[in-house]
Amino acid sequence: GQLPSWLQGILLRNGPGMHTIGDSKYNHWFDGLALLHSFTFKNGEVYYRSKYLRSDTYNCNIEANRIVVSEFGTMAYPDPCKNIFAKAFSYLSHTIPEFTDNCLINIMKAGNDFYATGETNFIRKINPQTLETLEKVDYNKYVAVNVATSHPHYDSAGNVLNMGTSIVDKGKTKYLLFKIPSSVPEQEKKKSCFKHLEVICSVPSRSLLHPSYYHSFGITENYIIFIEQPFRLDIVKMATAYIRGVSWASCLAFNKDDKTWFHFIDRKTKKEVSTKFYTDAMVYFHHINAYEEDGHIIFDIIAYKDNSLYDMFYLKNLNKDFEENTKLTSIPTCKRFVVPLQYDKDAVVDSNLVTLPSTATAVKEKDGSIYCQPEILCEGIELPRINYDYNGKKYNYVFATQVQWSPVPTKIAKFNIQTKEMLQWAEEDCWPSEPVFVPSPDAKEEDDGVVLTCVVKTDPKDPPFLLVLDGKTFTELGRATVNVEMHIDLHGMFIPQQDMKTETE
Repeated sequence: GQLPSWLQGILLRNGPGMHTIGDSKYNHWFDGLALLHSFTFKNGEVYYRSKYLRSDTYNCNIEANRIVVSEFGTMAYPDPCKNIFAKAFSYLSHTIPEFTDNCLINIMKAGNDFYATGETNFIRKINPQTLETLEKVDYNKYVAVNVATSHPHYDSAGNVLNMGTSIVDKGKTKYLLFKIPSSVPEQEKKKSCFKHLEVICSVPSRSLLHPSYYHSFGITENYIIFIEQPFRLDIVKMATAYIRGVSWASCLAFNKDDKTWFHFIDRKTKKEVSTKFYTDAMVYFHHINAYEEDGHIIFDIIAYKDNSLYDMFYLKNLNKDFEENTKLTSIPTCKRFVVPLQYDKDAVVDSNLVTLPSTATAVKEKDGSIYCQPEILCEGIELPRINYDYNGKKYNYVFATQVQWSPVPTKIAKFNIQTKEMLQWAEEDCWPSEPVFVPSPDAKEEDDGVVLTCVVKTDPKDPPFLLVLDGKTFTELGRATVNVEMHIDLHGMFIPQQDMKTETE
């Protein structure tokens, strides 16, 4: 096919790549050692490259020729030949564990640099052109967090906004929202932007020892949206997991009888909105987008009835009977919540406070809290992406993978939030990855641009390829076939040519 001449830059992707080291195997697909890969677009041609992230975790495991660093679903143990004192000591030191730097989930831009990210306090700087692994950054040196999301947001000035959890720090467990500036003052050019990291605000966890798990958060022009779900980490269990010989994943529990709380933080005052908003128990990983309209916050997420999704990716389930074993018990549902921030304080109890045209409701309770029910936009989509120029603004389109009976996607979809129209791309025996939308430089409309996705084939003999779709019509513009094995990845980003430092810099 033919690629648009303006498409110049690098599509950088990240995901688990190696699941066996020597005779040892990871238990879970999300534990695999990070493998970066990239597609460089240059004058109508595409160049492919892939490389394992050379994290400390990778180096230790390869050197020992077995898994020696614990991951979320796999607990690793030191050499049993070591003496009993060393063993006892290592049990004690695992209470608040030294987490892995196997950053396998996403790519983040901070300042002029790019980082591979996971969900621990470590991120790894990388060179986007060569995929070389550079220094390790520990968030904990700059902000008291033990875990952080790998889905940060970027404001109009290019600052990074992210969230992390501070576990039992000075007797409190809280969720911290922090900002990494896009540039540092001229006189401090040698220093990293992390030295200027600032905490915007903190939200206390509803429970000291059971903080909520979260994978992403939402943002509008004036607010940050954080959803505290009843899918929680048990800190006491986590502190004893090593001794008990179980994985940290077993310390996560979903309580279906509990509530899901919405927190809205005013970006200007850095204070949380005092009204208590909540909905029924649910599990969500991905926010799609959010915006404000007539005193309401509207936000769209992909939610599940339970936490069964994580369990499906245990490698014991991903075998030849995969299609039989992994029927989704809870399908991903695209939900729209409409939350009235400004409402009539004298409204009667049990009245719906939503004044916008939507089937979503927000009902006032006796105690003044507000119970929200969503509008269901569609079902069966995951790994949602938007035209990021519309982040925090009213928008029309979601680009996503489409799943049927299993959590592994078989189609790519473009969903119109307003009209509910769905366009699809699918081909026999193809497994596409998260679609990334790249706007054309002179775009007038939201869907002016291309959608990029890496596609893996069922038969290892069939070569994988990068697919380029027209953002408007969703028809194929071209594909670049790659004659090496390609892994199914998680997330990534497109870096336009002009955002790249040249090698000499």
